[in-house]
Amino acid sequence: MPAAYTSTQRTQALALLRRRGMTRLAEFNAAGITAPTISRMGRAGEVVSLSRGLYQLPVAELGEQQSLAEAARLVPKGVICLASALAFHGLTDQLPPKVWIAIGRKDWRPRVTYPPIRIARFSDELLRRGVEHRKIAGTSVPVFGVAKTVADLFRYRRTVGDALAIEDLRQALRQPKATPAEITREAKAAGVWATMEPYVMALTSDA
Repeated sequence: MPAAYTSTQRTQALALLRRRGMTRLAEFNAAGITAPTISRMGRAGEVVSLSRGLYQLPVAELGEQQSLAEAARLVPKGVICLASALAFHGLTDQLPPKVWIAIGRKDWRPRVTYPPIRIARFSDELLRRGVEHRKIAGTSVPVFGVAKTVADLFRYRRTVGDALAIEDLRQALRQPKATPAEITREAKAAGVWATMEPYVMALTSDA
């Protein structure tokens, strides 16, 4: 490959990484940047491979939420959910060992070795509700909002546990990061209002 062509690809790759933060190999290829160019940049220390097919600049800041951004890039149709969304919104100090990410019921299940992820299946309607886009490590990450996360934890309470769902509801109302009206609306949409109503009434009456 001509040196000038390789240099042009290198410049384009660096510009893409600065603009997008973490970048997948498929995105490089779509921009006309070949895998051998990225490999050479990796050997030269100009890019860092985070996991198979996912790269970023070596000087990029690695925050505690880095894994959320990595998962979002590797599962582009997914939305950060449940315990991972709970931690992102500051409703718990405990980071889950795996990134919870929601995908559609018929979506292909991604094969991701790192970061470790845990898949939750959502209907198309629920997958579109309450999605916020937050910037993490230079990447736009879709994550469910607080009220939606509260309702989802009750929907998945047999998996995450009743204690976590109830404590999340308590913290969301206490801080406050969601209003009773917002939580009620999401609970009804998720079909769990009958379960949540006694807790919402008790917590709001105590406030």
